[in-house]
Amino acid sequence: MAERFEIVEKALLTMLEEKKYAVLKDILVTMNPSDVAGLFDGLEEKQIPLLFRLLNKEQAAETFVEMEPDAQELLIRGFSDNELKEVLDELYVDDAADIVEEMPANVVKRILKHADPEMRSSINQILRYPEYSAGSIMTTEYVSLRLHMTVEEAILRIRRQGVDKETIYTCYVLDKDRTLLGLVTVKDLLLAEDDSTEIADIMVKNLIYVTTQTDQEEVARMFSKYNFLALPVVDGERRMVGIVTFDDAMDVLEEEATEDIELMSGMTPSEKPYLKSSPVDLFKNRIPWLMLMMVSATFTSLIITSFEDALAAQVALTAFIPMLMGTGGNSGSQASVTVIRSLSLGELKFRDIGMVLWKEIRTAVMCGIALAIVCFIKIWLVDRLLMGNTHITFLVDLVVCLALCVTVIAAKMVGCMLPMAAKAVKLDPAVMASPFISTIVDALSLLVYFLFAKMLLGV
Repeated sequence: MAERFEIVEKALLTMLEEKKYAVLKDILVTMNPSDVAGLFDGLEEKQIPLLFRLLNKEQAAETFVEMEPDAQELLIRGFSDNELKEVLDELYVDDAADIVEEMPANVVKRILKHADPEMRSSINQILRYPEYSAGSIMTTEYVSLRLHMTVEEAILRIRRQGVDKETIYTCYVLDKDRTLLGLVTVKDLLLAEDDSTEIADIMVKNLIYVTTQTDQEEVARMFSKYNFLALPVVDGERRMVGIVTFDDAMDVLEEEATEDIELMSGMTPSEKPYLKSSPVDLFKNRIPWLMLMMVSATFTSLIITSFEDALAAQVALTAFIPMLMGTGGNSGSQASVTVIRSLSLGELKFRDIGMVLWKEIRTAVMCGIALAIVCFIKIWLVDRLLMGNTHITFLVDLVVCLALCVTVIAAKMVGCMLPMAAKAVKLDPAVMASPFISTIVDALSLLVYFLFAKMLLGV
């Protein structure tokens, strides 16, 4: 599918270069706005306005929302006042608010100047809410009904108001003070036995809703759990202020997943796509973490320096340091990734730390013993007998395997506890992922290794 789209995309861009505008316009009308937006990524700056003007008014607005901020800014700067107003009139409030957040001040001023008063008020309302809250991702465009409306009156209201609303399938029942009382779906209205049936008789009263201050990640999890199409957002007095739709929840899930992946890889999350990020941007995102890991790794070198005499007395010990540190780091990463995922999905709370620790200890013991047995056989058969390394004695082999077993257990304990501790102090658990845990585990593995060597080998 992706390859086929690439072929189509290449053909369309060729048509644009050859100025076959009539044919290109007929093809663009049949395309999804998201796919059309993808075409702009491969265009030169002078071609972007040209292609955009081939779209009809409705498709142009839908495509504009899906475009990258750089292309949006270029278009806004080149729009006439009339063109800008036409696009803004077709946008939903939450999409307009997202665009305003991405634009520089002078562009924002122009957008707000040409937005109608109602949209301007709604945009300002959304922008007042804290970043990453339900209020910041909601839209104020929804269908509201009254308690004593009949089914016939409700359907008529939807027909009149629905054109400008982001969704009409779910309608919310409010009183005169806009207090949320219940909801009905279009399916409920269409399947009602009588057109004179009152909304109060068919609405759902036990509602799940969020407040404007609810974290957006929690909102997205609720969509995943309950399969909502839209979720009502209320203020502290349960007055309806907006809705979050499933497409915005999907954007949040993608954003949070990307952020977690970047944090787990040891880099500062970036708001720009990779191809839009300059080497300087990537440098700024990566260097602080690399510096931190480099400095923290000095503990590892200090431990090795402290046991130089032991390494000099038993040279064979040196060969197994990378294996111990690597296995320990991998073990800690396995535990941390599992726990971080469960924390992100809301499956774990800090109060579950005892159960998590007990489960990971039992798992670690089994993993440690299995790895130690295989390692003992491998060292004895391959390193000593096959490769003829006479420096490897039975006790050296035993030290390596005991250290390996204990390292795996310690690594898995660290890997499961650190993300939960981070969650308890309101940090993102992903911060405590692979690079950070590996650094701690490297130091632990060396300490365990040299302590066993001291006890069993007397070095």
